[in-house]
Amino acid sequence: MKKPLLSTWEGWSDQLMNLIGEHADAPTELAPFKALLGWKGLVVWDDSVDPVDLLRAYIEKVAQESCGQCTPCREGTQRMNLIMNRICEGQGQPDDLAEVRRLACFISESARCGVGRCLAPPTLEIMDRYADEFAAAVKEKRRSEPQLVEATVTAPCISACPSNVDIPAYVEGIRMGQFDEALARVREDCPMPGTIGRVCVRPCEQNCRRGLLDEPISIRALKRFLADNEIRTGAKPLKQPPAEFKSDKVAVVGAGPAGLACAYYLGTMGYRTTIFEAQERAGGMATYGIPSYRLPEDIMDYEVARVEEMGAEIRYGVNVGEDVTVEELGQQGYKAVFLAVGAPESSKMRCEGEDAGYECFLTGIHFLAEVSRGRQPVEGKKLVVVGGGNVAMDCVRSALRTGFTDVNLLYRRTEAEMPADPQEIVEAKEEGVKFHYLVAPVSIVHTDGKVSGLEVQRMELGEPDKSGRRRPVPVEGSNFVIECDAIIPAVGQICVVDCVLPEENSLTAWKTLIVDRMTFQTRTPSVFGGGDCITGPATLIAALAAGKKAAKYISQYIEGGSCQPTVPDVLQTLVNGSGVFEPDEKFPFCGITHSAHPPVLPAETRIDDFSEVEGCLSLSQAIAEADRCLRCYRIAVAVR
Repeated sequence: MKKPLLSTWEGWSDQLMNLIGEHADAPTELAPFKALLGWKGLVVWDDSVDPVDLLRAYIEKVAQESCGQCTPCREGTQRMNLIMNRICEGQGQPDDLAEVRRLACFISESARCGVGRCLAPPTLEIMDRYADEFAAAVKEKRRSEPQLVEATVTAPCISACPSNVDIPAYVEGIRMGQFDEALARVREDCPMPGTIGRVCVRPCEQNCRRGLLDEPISIRALKRFLADNEIRTGAKPLKQPPAEFKSDKVAVVGAGPAGLACAYYLGTMGYRTTIFEAQERAGGMATYGIPSYRLPEDIMDYEVARVEEMGAEIRYGVNVGEDVTVEELGQQGYKAVFLAVGAPESSKMRCEGEDAGYECFLTGIHFLAEVSRGRQPVEGKKLVVVGGGNVAMDCVRSALRTGFTDVNLLYRRTEAEMPADPQEIVEAKEEGVKFHYLVAPVSIVHTDGKVSGLEVQRMELGEPDKSGRRRPVPVEGSNFVIECDAIIPAVGQICVVDCVLPEENSLTAWKTLIVDRMTFQTRTPSVFGGGDCITGPATLIAALAAGKKAAKYISQYIEGGSCQPTVPDVLQTLVNGSGVFEPDEKFPFCGITHSAHPPVLPAETRIDDFSEVEGCLSLSQAIAEADRCLRCYRIAVAVR
């Protein structure tokens, strides 16, 4: 794609070229835009663009998105829309351009949400840059032919969410007391709100503009409130299965979050799916890796049932790659296969003795899986867990609940570099877990084949590595032994896609699946993949997002035999990648309030069993919290 002729949108061209780099064979489909107008400025690639009609399209979209609760925004944008349509029809009046400017500034100054507040900058930008064209349109009564346009709406929180959940919309629904409708909005992009409402790592809250003023909106807790409210009241989801399903069917390999999401959204589009799951329960790592004190079993069961209602059949105890191959699934009549096998194996600590088979040495994900089945996989009083992520946090906190009284976590960097959710770190400390930083394992100490200790070495931080974190460097002569009864490494996970799709040209060097990152199609056209098996271990919401997005392109493939990224998806991806959240932004003071926090069981009692630690917001809390939302929508319109 050629360079912009005009660009006041910082970073836009870089974002575009980064995406096109993955699709060098289809630049026309991926870069269909002649111009873009949005809250961050203006980009023009083609001088045939009519700037007058572009502004008309932008104002029309703003008027459509106005919630109507602010009189200036509701009536002002409609007035601007009428004026711009009049100008484009060749009937502009002498004062029209001045009136458009005046209204844009007035609305931006008086509007309560981002829809209106962001109106003036792009309006004035394009009118200033193309002053002659706008003047001629009015003076010469010049008609503008409607251009083919594509619009997208985002927000800082939406852009941070891998699944692009319309957070302001469902939060507004809570504020208005429209709980069923709000939950339906969540399910448009997230089919497991009860799960995500409990265990999501909340990237949206990190991008919440309210946090620049006081504290972020408790977005995750509000999502849980909606999900729990549906269960409590017995309400039926507004989105029901289609009256009739299509004859084409799809196979899904793996009933984890990505697979469940893909099956759910394929169901909404009329496709029946068969999910092949090797384990005895659905949910993947959400079931076998997240302890019930964070995610109760009945919540997962409820959400799996909603997927089944959408036309999914789950066949348990089927190991694809052993019991049946991907090729055989195609021969059985499945029009497409979605691989969602996760990253079910543990990474190595690179520690002497970890492959020796010592008693009371067990990897983190296998420890958690056994605990989820109600078993006691390792015994003793003193435990050492190695790692700094959420799996490590789940291990140490679960260990306290299975009888260990002296639980120690070893991490080779400092707390500042720990990738675990900060809330999990705080709660682990409250429960009595001992944290040891700048320590790395060297060798397992054993007595008669049973773990009796771990030799470790002190570390210091050196230069940053590829992740941006400072690399830990061993300190010579600092080795010492920590006596313990059991060791659980939780230092990462690896994929095993080669067991399912063994073709060498289908996998990366890290044994992850090679897919088109927009369509999720593999090098075998009828096979798609998503979740941890393409990214490596990531977040639950990222897996759900992959399943949702893949479902759309699976449908496209079945209907048309090929896959190309859609224009709306390309525009949304590029706009969301252009820096929607601005951490240094200044905006008018609107009063200090504080986030609502769900009730939490006291540390001294919650370690007695696996009862859920965090409760649900009350009705009054949820409505008050929703009222804190600034509704930071951002709008962009592109000419195709």
